Amino acid sequence: MAQTTNYSWLDKPVSRLGSWSLRRLRFLLETGELLGQTVRSATSPPSLENGAIRSVLLKQVYFSGYEAWKIIILVALILGTVIVSQVVGLVGGGNGSLTGKILVWVVFRELGPLLTALIVIARSGTAIAAELGSMKINGELEALELLGIPCERYLILPRIVGVTAAVTVLTIYFVLTAFVGGFLIASLVHHIPYDPFVQGIVSSIGLWEIAVLAIKTLAFGVAIPIICCHAGLSVGTSATEIPQAATRAVITSLFSIVLLDGLITILATMLTQS
Repeated sequence: MAQTTNYSWLDKPVSRLGSWSLRRLRFLLETGELLGQTVRSATSPPSLENGAIRSVLLKQVYFSGYEAWKIIILVALILGTVIVSQVVGLVGGGNGSLTGKILVWVVFRELGPLLTALIVIARSGTAIAAELGSMKINGELEALELLGIPCERYLILPRIVGVTAAVTVLTIYFVLTAFVGGFLIASLVHHIPYDPFVQGIVSSIGLWEIAVLAIKTLAFGVAIPIICCHAGLSVGTSATEIPQAATRAVITSLFSIVLLDGLITILATMLTQS
């Protein structure tokens, strides 16, 4: 009689992988549907020209953008200083052009948009998820629906637009501050000449680099609020789910931002080499 092989030890990891894949697929479908509803709301009245919706938008821009600029400038100054000091330690202070190019490669192409997105997630992502979760538990979302006010029009649309605008402006601030901080350290401490340093920066920034930076900024700016809004709206009836939703929003946003950054960088590199 043929001996049968028992593969029961494979059942548990396979079932876990399947359930994880189904959860990720469901998440993608729900966030895609939420984004589609928001886009339709933006193209049909009343949209951002409405006074109430515009008020929510301005508050979101103020919280996510204006109140975060001090952190952005501080982190950018430290980053620019560290990068220039490390480069000078490796190649010496006589190669200002290479120092400027490395600053562009590290800050402009990668760390500028990525660190800005991480700071916005830490400050605004948790707030968005917790606020929407609290509103759902308190019945405010249901009250808006009963009044004929769609949640995606009044709550989600201004948050997506506001966070996207804030991420865009803060990324520009981050890059410029890192360049200025790097130049000051290069000039005052390491005595690197101004002309080769600036020439290295200018020669490394072209239309393609600007386009990739813009794509990353817009992708991060849209992904963060839509993920955090989805986490807040997924809260049930218990108040203990609010911190869980905030944590889930941060973790999912971080993973998504890193994944998007890697995909955009890989695609940009492949298109450059082709």
